Amino acid sequence: MVSPSDLTDPAPAPAVAPAKTPGAGSGEELPRIVPRRNVGRLLAAAVALSLFALLVDSVASNEAFQWDVVGGYFTSAAVLDGLLLTLWLTGVVMVLGFLLGIPLAVMRLSANPVLSTLSWGYVWVFRSTPLLVQLLLWFNIGALYPTLGLGIPYGPQFVTVKTVNLLGPALTAVIGLTLHEAAYAAEVVRGGILSVDAGQTEAAQALGIGRARALRRIVVPQAMRSIVPTAGNMLIGTLKGTSIVSVLAVHDLLYSVQLVYNQTYQVIPLLLVATLWYIAVTTVLSVGQFYVERHYARGATRVLPPTPLQRLRARLAAHRHSLRSLSN
Repeated sequence: MVSPSDLTDPAPAPAVAPAKTPGAGSGEELPRIVPRRNVGRLLAAAVALSLFALLVDSVASNEAFQWDVVGGYFTSAAVLDGLLLTLWLTGVVMVLGFLLGIPLAVMRLSANPVLSTLSWGYVWVFRSTPLLVQLLLWFNIGALYPTLGLGIPYGPQFVTVKTVNLLGPALTAVIGLTLHEAAYAAEVVRGGILSVDAGQTEAAQALGIGRARALRRIVVPQAMRSIVPTAGNMLIGTLKGTSIVSVLAVHDLLYSVQLVYNQTYQVIPLLLVATLWYIAVTTVLSVGQFYVERHYARGATRVLPPTPLQRLRARLAAHRHSLRSLSN
């Protein structure tokens, strides 16, 4: 039988006093957490800096480099003319290469077996053949086709011109480099398009958007995140690859330098001039590539990657903080 006392609420449990945190209200400071020093990392950094200092000292003190000659020819008219031709050739080849590569990529992704097969064959041939061989074939195209004409196929020709007079060294270099770059550009664009989720295209079709418009307005802007890094590498590779046109006597940067040291016999200083200009232009292109990638990353990440200046400020702030911690 249940007694009335059993129906009453049980006595409340005695209150437990909250535990006091160390130093709370007593004015005592909490112990500071100091990261453990990594002696191996400091040693590795010291060794790397020592080797780098020895390398810099060796390069600066070696008289065989002839840095005074390098400074004298660095901004000479012949070198600057060759540099301008190199930059012009790089820009033209990249633009024409992607203008030809984009249709090739679309053809490769087409459901039409003829178009996809032709695109695959083009990419296969031009990626399988060395660039130097392609340039030499185009330079000697007159041996295969002495004249080029415009007229009715298998009929009368209205205009004919000798191939030797039409294709000079510079135009041959543009054609050869463009056809070669178009094969790689097609694969870059195709890879970028395939990186976009197929649901984007299906959603566009469900909204009644045509394939061409969906490709232009939806797929390509998202594919740029994958295309830009590889295209930036292609641009830098094309800049350095233009030096191969020196075999065709095109007055690019390398050929201009070769003309000078063939007269002065100062091979090493003139090669250093070309090297420094390639490094300078590549550095500028790398910085531009970083900001272009950062621009197209806005729709993919909530926080954009920090710029080099922001990274430098963060590292300086962390260094100052560590110095204060060690001093305290």
